[in-house]
Amino acid sequence: MALPAGVHDLAVRYDDRDLDLHPVAVETDHGLVLVDVGLPGAVPRLREALDAHGFALSDVETVFLTHHDGDHAAALDDLEAETDAFVVTHQDEASYVDGREHPVKTDPDDDRYPPVSVDLELVGDETFDTAAGPMRVVETPGHSPGHCSLYLPEAGLLLAGDALVADHGDGRLHGPKPQFTPDRERARESVASLADLDVDQTLCYHGGLVDDGTDRIAAIATGST
Repeated sequence: MALPAGVHDLAVRYDDRDLDLHPVAVETDHGLVLVDVGLPGAVPRLREALDAHGFALSDVETVFLTHHDGDHAAALDDLEAETDAFVVTHQDEASYVDGREHPVKTDPDDDRYPPVSVDLELVGDETFDTAAGPMRVVETPGHSPGHCSLYLPEAGLLLAGDALVADHGDGRLHGPKPQFTPDRERARESVASLADLDVDQTLCYHGGLVDDGTDRIAAIATGST
């Protein structure tokens, strides 16, 4: 089980939280696209992970946020201070990232991560040209209002974000975690839409790469797992 050339799992460990997260670096002719950033303190971890793959933090030209949750976006301000990367996310996520609205899953009385301006608001179905072929933005709302996944059809690879997870300890793909998914019915519909794609492998932000694809995704969508 291996990722296609040009796609790199930047697995980072947060020992203080007993947590592993999986941002992804995707090579393009215009530098790296970093898919999600991480929690506060992520930048040194990202630097180390990128170095292990032969890259520098300065190679990150674009940040694609699958959604605005803090474990994906809280370190964006720190990253921007060092890279000035171009930030893109879905239009239904942008107001939470840039501070116009408070994060959905954060109590209004609690502090939020530092807001960061979004340079480009996506509507879904956009395509990035990458070293692994076209990478398409797939709308997968439910876990958050404008959650998006990324699909690389030539590689049969799905970058699921949190639309699916693989951290149950069994090496298999599972649906989004109910306790962190405000709109469960919409999330189920999103999983069903992913089952229409020709997927061989899935890389989840929580759990990393698994050898599960279309058949497993369809089973999750119908509740037959």
